[in-house]
Amino acid sequence: MHEVSLLSKASKLNTVTRDTVSADTEIGRTMRVGVGQIRDLDSDRLRYIKQLGVKDVSVVVSSFSGTDFPLSDSAPWSVEELVKFRNHFRDAGLRLVGFEIVPLEFYEKTIFDRTGKDQQLDRFKETIRNIGRADIPLVGYYWLPDGVWRTSENKSVRGGAKTTAFELDAVANAPPTHDREYTEAEFWENYEYFLKEVLPVAEDAGVKLMLHPNDPPAEKLGGIPMLFRSFETIKRAMDLVPSESHGLLFCLGTWASMGADLEKAIRHFGERDKLFFVHFRNVVGSVPSFHETFVDDSDGYFDSHRILSVLQEVGFDGVMTPDHVPYMVGEDDWSLGGYRGRGFTVGYLKGQLDVINAE
Repeated sequence: MHEVSLLSKASKLNTVTRDTVSADTEIGRTMRVGVGQIRDLDSDRLRYIKQLGVKDVSVVVSSFSGTDFPLSDSAPWSVEELVKFRNHFRDAGLRLVGFEIVPLEFYEKTIFDRTGKDQQLDRFKETIRNIGRADIPLVGYYWLPDGVWRTSENKSVRGGAKTTAFELDAVANAPPTHDREYTEAEFWENYEYFLKEVLPVAEDAGVKLMLHPNDPPAEKLGGIPMLFRSFETIKRAMDLVPSESHGLLFCLGTWASMGADLEKAIRHFGERDKLFFVHFRNVVGSVPSFHETFVDDSDGYFDSHRILSVLQEVGFDGVMTPDHVPYMVGEDDWSLGGYRGRGFTVGYLKGQLDVINAE
């Protein structure tokens, strides 16, 4: 972790077929609230999620350090272990809809065009094939080798709850985090190579790949270009190698911290069937200065009811999950937020959806 708090530096078997491992993972016809950011398999946590009245869950496997995921970062994930993993949630009455973020170890060398990139991608491609065979529909990734940057984890919001904040001035002159400064042209070239390699595999496997924007959406941090920081750059990413299997993990908090026109972005990508998953998070302010907040904060960047209405208008029929949430009194640990903050957000979103559906 940087001194300024850099967060989350974040076998194919012929006898196993989709029919023999199929599960109740079909995507529904209406948008619904789920719970994500799951990084461990604790039975009490899964019971808590079930008690919230949701069924869909998604997991983050951006780093294996400190987790109990039975998945390797040095070999393809096999069909058997993926099915076992999926069934762990099924046995708790939940449905695994996808991996929000997969390990950088699957493609980090491609980001920097380093020796061994094709071997890494081969492991990733085989993993995508097996994810499809295990009937898990979504795989998320980000082009963010340093993880999520924040300059504070102790910003006080409503009632003294703690959340994260970002001040560009504090990190604008940070030294390179890797071997040198990289240019946008290099990163775009490497990204196109990545898409041309993995998208045909995802299409054949029936898996949807979803891009998470750079967080925070600054121009460059630590010598690393933040490619996906605006409507224009993310549109370019979706148009670069056209595929129905490529879309967005639409993180409302990151889009808000861009200072973006959220309704315009939702309509553009929603009308093109590029909204695969939604992270629900609100912020106050935008780059160069912002902090995260409660989803119903009147000072937040967007009105949650309005955003949900627009998502419904464009026909979004996927899962939305609480993203980073404030730490409330008595919280147990959960990635960028806790049980209570997550439970509050789930209840708020479920209530808003009930109102919208009634309307």
